[in-house]
Amino acid sequence: MSFTLRGLAFEDIGTIGRLENELFPTDAWPLEMFYTEFFQPDTRRYIIAEVDGAAVGYAGVMVIDTTADIQTIGVLPRFEGQGIGRAMLAELLDESRRRGAETVMLEVRADNPRAQQLYARFGFEQIHTRKTYYRDGVDAWVMRLVLAPAGGAAS
Repeated sequence: MSFTLRGLAFEDIGTIGRLENELFPTDAWPLEMFYTEFFQPDTRRYIIAEVDGAAVGYAGVMVIDTTADIQTIGVLPRFEGQGIGRAMLAELLDESRRRGAETVMLEVRADNPRAQQLYARFGFEQIHTRKTYYRDGVDAWVMRLVLAPAGGAAS
């Protein structure tokens, strides 16, 4: 199976809203939030993953000064394990570097070992736990990655 990544277009927002509700029914962002994020290109970048022209995943990052925050990452369950999440995360980290970020932060559900393992493979470390962060009472792990400068190694 092959997939493509591309920048999120305005016309994709409704589709992404439907995916969001399917992937994160308890904590889904309201559709208006995606529109708000889309119209902040100076600090945001969102991408979409497609298989045969159909959206199967999406991800976004916010970069302010030297700190990036992975806002969201989601892949439909039937497409997990195909490298899509890994490719989207790699693209968001590259975008973070291009925008001058030195540190990348994210929150991940404490009950989501698959995502935690993905982030750990990229070098993220858990630095904090936010108790009952999600609407259903699940904790969030706060994870951080110190980016290596382009062509260098992380310190």
